[in-house]
Amino acid sequence: MATGRTHRPATRSRGIPEATVARLPLYLRALTALSERSVPTVSSEELATAAGVNSAKLRKDFSYLGSYGTRGVGYDVEYLVYQISRELGLTQDWPVVIVGIGNLGAALANYGGFASRGFRVAALIDADPAMAGKPVAGIPVQHTDELEKIITDNGVSIGVIATPAGAAQQVCDRLVAAGITSILNFAPTVLSVPDGVDVRKVDLSIELQILAFHEQRKAGEEVSAPEEAAGAVPPPPVAPHRAPPGAPGADSGRQGPDGDVPAVMPA
Repeated sequence: MATGRTHRPATRSRGIPEATVARLPLYLRALTALSERSVPTVSSEELATAAGVNSAKLRKDFSYLGSYGTRGVGYDVEYLVYQISRELGLTQDWPVVIVGIGNLGAALANYGGFASRGFRVAALIDADPAMAGKPVAGIPVQHTDELEKIITDNGVSIGVIATPAGAAQQVCDRLVAAGITSILNFAPTVLSVPDGVDVRKVDLSIELQILAFHEQRKAGEEVSAPEEAAGAVPPPPVAPHRAPPGAPGADSGRQGPDGDVPAVMPA
């Protein structure tokens, strides 16, 4: 579901394309599930299906990691988990601050997947003085006046913005000025950032609108299908009435400019 723009070159220092980087978390999620089931090896076809990608694309992606698998055996699950985790930088601790502790920010703070994937919520920050000191997910909320100090003290380089759209750019500017170089933006607005700062945008309304488009298209296809079926076979042509040979008004073989002249002409 995360989309956005990047301000770094199209390839990373090791030459891994950004499209491949975007798929690595999908592989890691599928591999982690296999590891939890104690599955030792997996074929490229099985892993591609679990990750929702093409197997040829998967093999190409893994070639950038220097992992080619073993013919007839497949890929070692645990080793691939380590390789991808290392490439994504998940073998170290990443402190994260979440700014905007409304319903969405609180839900993010309570998300247990951060810690298991190498991210530690270092601080929760909100502009509402009434929120200051209140614990959310066991972490006391701090006021935005302390934002810069919090980032410096915790060595934070990743910020999550879950504020209303109107406050997002100002928060973004303060995060960047304080040293944040990566931002995950949940606010329904496009952020302007300088070169060297990466922004990933998550907009649930856009994803729902895309789904609505597909639902509308499917509904249109369902409506048009019966109509097309009803008119798919044209009715047989109606042959002109001809009187029996020798009967009064029978065709005498005369032809008009458009072919046979009907045997019985209207009065």
